[in-house]
Amino acid sequence: MASPRIAVLLPCYNEEATVAKVIAGFRKALPGAAIYVYDNNSRDRTVEKARKAGAIVGSERMQGKGHVVRRMFADIEADVYVMADGDLTYDPKAAPAMVRRLLNDRLDMVVGTRQHEEKQAYRGGHVIGNRLFTGLLARLFGRSFSDIFSGYRVFSRRFVKSFPVLSEGFEIETEMSVHALELRMPVDEVVTAYGSRPEGSESKLSTFRDGWRILRTILTLYRVERPVLFYGAIGALLLVAALILAIPLVITYLDTGLVPRFPTAILVTGMVIVAVLCGFAGLILDTVTRGRREMRRLAYLALPGPERGA
Repeated sequence: MASPRIAVLLPCYNEEATVAKVIAGFRKALPGAAIYVYDNNSRDRTVEKARKAGAIVGSERMQGKGHVVRRMFADIEADVYVMADGDLTYDPKAAPAMVRRLLNDRLDMVVGTRQHEEKQAYRGGHVIGNRLFTGLLARLFGRSFSDIFSGYRVFSRRFVKSFPVLSEGFEIETEMSVHALELRMPVDEVVTAYGSRPEGSESKLSTFRDGWRILRTILTLYRVERPVLFYGAIGALLLVAALILAIPLVITYLDTGLVPRFPTAILVTGMVIVAVLCGFAGLILDTVTRGRREMRRLAYLALPGPERGA
């Protein structure tokens, strides 16, 4: 049986200080793999050092990790894809075990769950945010991963070529997680070491700006993938509010036979109508969502899965 083609994907932005070491680490860990560095408008010598280290270099001009991942997934042909950041925080030595897990268990995605021992490796705000968003994802979608923001992942070809990539920035990992959960793909997690950034490398993640974008992405995906629950919840809140406002009106009417507050009565009527419309909108959109999910599932199944023990 032929060995699978393995591609290592490294999205990079101003990683001059680390890119050569990352390439060397993955070349040693996965000797037969092709290593791709996609530059995202770096202002330093990232491209020069990546070429000198022997990587295949591409570029994406639209700024943002999501744009880079979309370009890499479209351009690169392989059987197994290993994705990691180019800042030397992920351990290349963990890659062979993640690839074996994907192939032996015929999975579509293996997530490298980060385990850090150095305080500088993972800021406290990021730890809290990761836990909050991971819990939110589990509550909204019923399932989740231990580390939804990990950028260290191994994919099958059918995951990569069936994944539309709609995100622009660091919310891409959240979109990947939801895509796998919604299509009921076989996935797993492997604990991997997560180190601090070397001197000269800076984090591109903004706690508040990117945190807000991630939250917005989760809510958008929930609206798209769970329309009955999303619009049903809005309708239920409107209905409860309308009933609370209507109680004094009903009591007054039963006592006097009059409805003295017409604006409130009109408001209650409007809120009930909108609540009912929200319910029907959720039901209609659920039918559309099911059709889209079936089409995505068929596109996913049209591609061959990883060969066991390859």
